[in-house]
Amino acid sequence: QVTLVESGGGLIQPGESLRVSCAASGKFFAIARMAWYRQTQEKERELVASITTDNIANYEDSVKGRFTISRDNTKNTVSLQMNSLRPEDTAVYYCNAHVTATPYSAAYVAWGRGTQVTVSS
Repeated sequence: QVTLVESGGGLIQPGESLRVSCAASGKFFAIARMAWYRQTQEKERELVASITTDNIANYEDSVKGRFTISRDNTKNTVSLQMNSLRPEDTAVYYCNAHVTATPYSAAYVAWGRGTQVTVSS
């Protein structure tokens, strides 16, 4: 099983930048798509950004031009650089990965426990 551990959350003022990262560890064959989701008490979990093994990225409309997702396939990490943060970006950010345990098994979805990002003055 793979374990995803997020880091880098915190309290930050509007307009500033923050980087959250996620590291995968454990026993697995490969990790395909990786992504960041976020959730608040008022809203369901939503996709923020995703990235393939070929570094093709997609973004939710409200973060386009402000957030950048990146990954390091050699270290099994994915990061989200968040610039020009807004109060509405406040949420728990979750790392997500599509993992293959063996060359012959189907992929499963793994989740981290989340890291809190609070944007407030």
